[in-house]
Amino acid sequence: MTDNTVLRTPEARFANLPDYDFEPNYLSVDGGVLGELRMHYLDEGPNDGPVVLMMHGEPTWSYLYRHMIPPVVAAGCRALAPDFIGFGKSDKPADRNCYSYQAHVDWMKDWIGQLDLSGITLFCQDWGGLIGLRLAAEMPDRFDKIMAGNTMLPTGDHHPGDAFLQWREFSQKSPEFRIGGIVHRGTFNGLSEAEIAAYDAPFPDESYKAGARAFPALVPITPDDPASSANRAAWEVLKNWDKPFLTCFADKDMILGGAWKILHKLIPGCAGQDHFTTENAGHFLQEDAGPMLGERLALFAKG
Repeated sequence: MTDNTVLRTPEARFANLPDYDFEPNYLSVDGGVLGELRMHYLDEGPNDGPVVLMMHGEPTWSYLYRHMIPPVVAAGCRALAPDFIGFGKSDKPADRNCYSYQAHVDWMKDWIGQLDLSGITLFCQDWGGLIGLRLAAEMPDRFDKIMAGNTMLPTGDHHPGDAFLQWREFSQKSPEFRIGGIVHRGTFNGLSEAEIAAYDAPFPDESYKAGARAFPALVPITPDDPASSANRAAWEVLKNWDKPFLTCFADKDMILGGAWKILHKLIPGCAGQDHFTTENAGHFLQEDAGPMLGERLALFAKG
């Protein structure tokens, strides 16, 4: 039987986080048998500015974008950064069975629809791309541009790589899942103790980490995965995507470092774009090169 308990991190856990002085915003998305789930998001800059949507991955939250948001807003854009259900300040179902790839896509569709976002420039990394690229393919009229770094849209038809399989194994079997330490090790330049603590803040104990534990196991690694057919359908849209698609993959990412080659080969919108490598950056390139990426993202969104 599924446990329908939904946890909410106490607000005091988020007090005085370094460089995270943004106003919180909330709306409720349909959680099915769980009822309404509260989703947190940042919404900075002018409401009538170009919409820039920044989607985090595993096991981070909108804190990841604290250094990218200011230059995007300074350029006159509206910067939005949601926390997926199970992460950050959003609600956290306690049972891992409540999480699926499709559920995350549906929750984000609900969020985009309620805010009636259009003309979106998407920035996506890690699971931000697994979900974000699905959203763009299934809601193409709402998305104008995509900027992707260290992400992919897997279908399970190809070997995921030994590095990912090792990570997946660790995520499922490690007695402790130390979120801040994981993010720290996924950067090139490292994090301060206060920043590590900020990534730990949403998770007072292991019971809050069901969503973070679930994500690695939801990546399709076999052709018959529950998400494989939907991702294949999304690829059929992306193979005809002629809107601007820019890549900025990091040079020190050991998991997805070369995946940009597939995007360039298959997505027409990559042609003629000013693609670049984010140098001296790890998997969490937003941590290693946030201000630069924010500036490039703003130029892309407005250009």
